[in-house]
Amino acid sequence: MTTFLKKGTQFSWTYKEDQAFNLLKQKLTLALVLAVLDFTSEFVLEIDACDYRIGAILMQNKHPVAYLSKALSPRNQTLSFYEKECLAILMAIEKWRPYLHHR
Repeated sequence: MTTFLKKGTQFSWTYKEDQAFNLLKQKLTLALVLAVLDFTSEFVLEIDACDYRIGAILMQNKHPVAYLSKALSPRNQTLSFYEKECLAILMAIEKWRPYLHHR
């Protein structure tokens, strides 16, 4: 679906797009509610990287507290997956450090 947002891309809704949309709609309507931060519990950071994006989930007690995702620049798309995952860690720390410094 991100492809449709790119400038100059022709809109074409096929079976593939319909499947992706329905899966996204299902996941969004069945998603768990984010947990409230508990500064007495341990935080767990889960990260992921693919060819074009990096992401992170801040978790507590196996429940998501916050999500973060970012598209990679063409330069960063050429990095190894280890380097991309390091970028995801750095992005998450930069974003959430002010909120987690209360401990």
